[in-house]
Amino acid sequence: MREYPTIEQCVGNTPLIRLQRMQGQTSNTILLKLEGNNPAGSVKDRPAMSMIARAEERGEIKPGDTLIEATSGNTGIALAMAAAIRGYRMVLIMPSHMSDERKQAMSAYGAVLIEVSQEEGMEGARDLAMAMQARGEGRVLDQFGNADNPHAHLTSTGPEIWSQTGGTITHFVSSMGTTGTIMGCSAYLKGQNPDVQIVGLQPEDGSSIPGIRRWPQAYLPAIYNAARVDRVMDISQRESEQTMRRLASEEGIFCGVSSGGAVASALRLSAELENAVIVAIICDRGDRYLSTGVFAAH
Repeated sequence: MREYPTIEQCVGNTPLIRLQRMQGQTSNTILLKLEGNNPAGSVKDRPAMSMIARAEERGEIKPGDTLIEATSGNTGIALAMAAAIRGYRMVLIMPSHMSDERKQAMSAYGAVLIEVSQEEGMEGARDLAMAMQARGEGRVLDQFGNADNPHAHLTSTGPEIWSQTGGTITHFVSSMGTTGTIMGCSAYLKGQNPDVQIVGLQPEDGSSIPGIRRWPQAYLPAIYNAARVDRVMDISQRESEQTMRRLASEEGIFCGVSSGGAVASALRLSAELENAVIVAIICDRGDRYLSTGVFAAH
């Protein structure tokens, strides 16, 4: 009898495509990893499945349990999908100013959504999640400190990029939120070739870019190891949004704001280099930002 995949088995193996027009005349190749092609629409599908499946394998959780997570959006949507697949009750805590599409997607998968104020932000959401766990209301997966987050990228995203580039990658660019993507990919890619340069993106002071942060020292993700990042680049909200809109209108690539920032930084890198193969993570799709008006701005 023919074997058909489940939705869980469709996570990963996303396309790696070449930027065509925006890079101009250059000896470099800029490649984009389209993580919006994952079933729940973002790179976070990978760690979401990893955190639940591996905790289940260790006997730490079982179907029917309540899971709790603080999220700015993409991880929450991915965890809501993963919980639905594997039979868990999912409680998600997020700042109230995140887009309506994100909130509705979480609810569609059956998750319970709790909002904190914009002022409380992700720090407040993380504090509330830990308080709920302390009260016995569920288990916090803790994407910020859970080794199963970067493990997902060590075992899938990194190997895919290495294989898809035939081992020719010279620079890897990723926006940094939980930092799971950059940590896992760095560990794998540098394991194959220590000369691969790992470039992380953070918002410049005063910029608000969904999904990425300049973390206060007290809230720096425990999974983050600064030694695995060769260069950290600041990106403005304005440049990220402008590049995001250009990607849609000039390249046909419909993605979110942090992905625009990653491509803007890849273009900036390209201006400094020759004969480089630069891979940037397009972490999600643009449709979950439509209600914010960012695609209507000029």
